Amino acid sequence: MSKILIFGAGKIGRSFIAQLFGHAGYQIVFVDSNFKLVTLLNQKKNYNIVVKGENEKIIPVENIRALLLSEKDAIIKEVCSASVIVTSVGKEGLNSVFPILAEGLSARRKVRPTQLIDIIIAENIRNAAILFKKELKKYLKEDFLIDKYVGLVETSIGKMVPVMLEKDLREDPLLLFAEEFNTLLVDSNGFISSIPEIEGLCLKENFKAWVDRKFFIHNLGHASAAYFGFQVVPDEKMLWKVLQNPVVYQKTYNAMLQSAKIIQSKYPEEYSMNDLHNHILDLLDRFRNKCLKDTVYRVGCDLYRKLGKNDRLAGAIHLGAEQNLPFNFILDALTAGFQFRASDEKGNILDSDKNFYDEMNRIGIKNLFCKITGIKSSTINKFTCHNDFTLCDFKRKLE
Repeated sequence: MSKILIFGAGKIGRSFIAQLFGHAGYQIVFVDSNFKLVTLLNQKKNYNIVVKGENEKIIPVENIRALLLSEKDAIIKEVCSASVIVTSVGKEGLNSVFPILAEGLSARRKVRPTQLIDIIIAENIRNAAILFKKELKKYLKEDFLIDKYVGLVETSIGKMVPVMLEKDLREDPLLLFAEEFNTLLVDSNGFISSIPEIEGLCLKENFKAWVDRKFFIHNLGHASAAYFGFQVVPDEKMLWKVLQNPVVYQKTYNAMLQSAKIIQSKYPEEYSMNDLHNHILDLLDRFRNKCLKDTVYRVGCDLYRKLGKNDRLAGAIHLGAEQNLPFNFILDALTAGFQFRASDEKGNILDSDKNFYDEMNRIGIKNLFCKITGIKSSTINKFTCHNDFTLCDFKRKLE
C-alpha cells in the first residue's frame, strides 16, 4: 500500500491533504508535536470531516496513525519507506521539521539509493521550494545532491478550514469543519518521482502565477474582509456576518478587483479579467458561507505575517507599483489591518499580535507601517494621488 507521511496534523494536514490521499487508498502517517492530538489519533485511528454547505455531509478519514515529532528514530524509518512526504506545519513550525526531515532523507538514500522522493509543501509560503532547498542543505552532507534525489513541490491551498469552536471540540476533539472546495493546486514541474494519481490534485505549469493569484486575490480578500469588518462593525465576531454589511462587502470587493487587475497585468497569458472577476465573486460567496462558522479574528490575526512586505496586502501593493497600476483600495485594507484589534471567542489574542501592539506603542504606527510593509511614502503618493486616496488621506488613517 502507498504511504503518505504528513508533518503536521492540523487543519490543512487532516482536513485536506489526508482526505485527498486517504480517499485514493494511501496509508496515512501524521507527525505532530501535540501529544494529546497524537494520542487521540492513535486511539481512534480515524476522524470525521464535516463538509459545510447547502448539503452537509460527513467524510471519514481512516487507516491513520501518528507519531510525535520527538520520536526521531520512528520518523526516520517512515521517511525511508514513504511514497510521498508532505509538510503542513506553518512557517514557524518548519524550523523543527527541517533537521529530522534531512536526517530521514539521508537515511533513505542509504537504504534506497535509487528511489526518488517528492516533498509536497502544503504551506502558505511564497517561493517555498527555494526556502526548503536552502534549509535542508544546512543539515545534509555536501555529497547529497538534493536536486537529484528530492522533488520539492509547491502548492496553492485555497481550501478554507476554520478554527473549531470549543463547544464543537468538546463533543469530538478530532472533528473538523471544512468547505466543499477540495482542489489542491500543485507545481507540476516540482515532481521528480511519479506524480500521484489523486482526485483533486490539479497540476499547473506556470505555478508562480497561481501562487500570486492565491495570495493577492484569495488571501488578500479574506484579510480585507476581516480588517474592514472590524473597522465597520467591530463587535461582530463572524466573518459571514460582517460581509453582509454593504460597506464591508464593497470595500473588500474593490480591493480584490484592484488586485486582480494587477495580477492580470503581470500574467496576461494566464488569466483574463473575466476569469479573475468570476473567481472574485466565487470567493466572496465562499467567504459568506455561514455554516463554516469562520471568525473575523481567525482570518485577520497574525499581523506581523499578514501585513508583511511580501504577504497578501503589502505584496500586492509592491506588485502594483511594479506594474505601474493604482492600489488605493488595497492600501485602504492594509491600513485597516494596522488598526485590527479583534480577539477570539474567549477574548484572547496571539502572543505575536501582543508584541505587534507593544511595538506599535513604542515606535508609533507610521514607523511600524514602514518597517513591516517596506512601502515608502513616495510610492504611495506617486500611485494614489490621481485616485480618491491621497498621501494625506493615508497619513490621517494612520493617526
